[in-house]
Amino acid sequence: MTEFPKNFLWGGATAANQCEGGWKEDGKGESTADHITAGTVSSPREYTDAIDPAKYYPSHEAIDMYHHYKEDIKLFGEMGFKVYRLSINWTRIYPHGDEDEPNQKGIAFYRDVFNTCHQYGIEPLVTISHYEFPYYLAKKYGGWSNRRCIDFYLNYCRTIFTEYKGLVHYWLTFNEINIMAMMPIGGIMAGGLLPEKEASMSFFAGHKETPEEISRRFTALHNQFIASAEAVVLGHEIDEHNQIGCMIAGQEIYPYSCNPKDMLASQSAMDMANWFCGDVQVRGAYPAFAKRYFAEHHVTVAKEPGDDEILRNGKVDFYSFSYYMSSTVSTDPEKNKASGNLLTGTKNPYLEASDWGWQIDPDGLRYYLNEVYSRYQIPLMVVENGLGAADNVESDGSIHDSYRIDYLRKHVQAMKEAIGDGVELMGYTPWGCIDLVSASTGEMKKRYGFIYVDKDNDGKGTMQRSKKDSFAWYKKCIASNGEDLD
Repeated sequence: MTEFPKNFLWGGATAANQCEGGWKEDGKGESTADHITAGTVSSPREYTDAIDPAKYYPSHEAIDMYHHYKEDIKLFGEMGFKVYRLSINWTRIYPHGDEDEPNQKGIAFYRDVFNTCHQYGIEPLVTISHYEFPYYLAKKYGGWSNRRCIDFYLNYCRTIFTEYKGLVHYWLTFNEINIMAMMPIGGIMAGGLLPEKEASMSFFAGHKETPEEISRRFTALHNQFIASAEAVVLGHEIDEHNQIGCMIAGQEIYPYSCNPKDMLASQSAMDMANWFCGDVQVRGAYPAFAKRYFAEHHVTVAKEPGDDEILRNGKVDFYSFSYYMSSTVSTDPEKNKASGNLLTGTKNPYLEASDWGWQIDPDGLRYYLNEVYSRYQIPLMVVENGLGAADNVESDGSIHDSYRIDYLRKHVQAMKEAIGDGVELMGYTPWGCIDLVSASTGEMKKRYGFIYVDKDNDGKGTMQRSKKDSFAWYKKCIASNGEDLD
């Protein structure tokens, strides 16, 4: 009978820019995330160069975990978390990103967060850069397209590796690094590549890039690869017990039909969506198909002598990824489109979808785990997975989210099956273990958590925390090591 490993890391995941708030408290500087407004599924978020007092920027307060973290981590401990994936706000440590000395109040804040985690037997899993980037660096240097950002990032890494030695043993260098390879919107969300003028996020999704713009984006990605590789080496030098992983936006991409053209389209989509970044960070070299992709898209990546060796020497220890849904591609332009997290694709007739149009596919998680492990043969970790839904609070304050329990149950079962297939899976941290701001729409209405936070899309609410039915379910799942899923 297949079982989860005895030391399996059960937990949950958040990101600082979506939950922390306190955007200007105790010396924190502005990040790119602080310049993106709220939106909805039908009204895209906007980037603004100046903070407009007439607009709502959800990262400024988020769910105010900056002042509630002790309460929140206590609840995580009550659920039985073994690990808590969180991110550090770079600008809380270095307000502009390029200072010589760190902000001591920021250092102290995260030290207390990590100590609080250990108080409840929770191991922190820290994402070093998660969809936030010092706004100062974006404006002055042009974001990650400027190679100087590698040095700024490594200085930041050296500080947190040193300050939190012994407190943090698991690190991820960049969140969903492959978003930079997939679409223009990745430039602002992950690369600090600001547009020349203010624009809605739909502009980036529909914008047809010039060869120069594509080259800039892939040069920024290359600089992140170099930064990640050097951070791996640095992290091991500072603490030999550090385990440092990559983080990929994972998505299984099926051909819509057995038409060979659909098969080739699916293979190509999988290559760029998953294997392009995975190969560089796990194998330490660009994949063979990159050469043709760069040629066909007229991409020129600004590399320097010695970069290939840096990539070879800085391979990650484990492969982590997010998984919410699968996607389907067709070469038939008439097929209906289904909305998704990072990619859109042809609607799969065999799958149901969430209220936000994300198609639900637990079998795709098993398939993806097998694909990744067969390719890389290193430990894997699912660090984001979950169902965004509009929860209803009953008159007695209860929240009956059976739909979320059903989603998670099926995905936990899929992971167990993958372990039976031979996959080395080390942990599971469902996304938004406490309700937080949605990255894609900027909403609070789109909730993922086991813990409800009283706040609405307009930023109004008491911030009171309360347990959903899924809280008790996940607590039971963890206590049984994934055996009791009823």
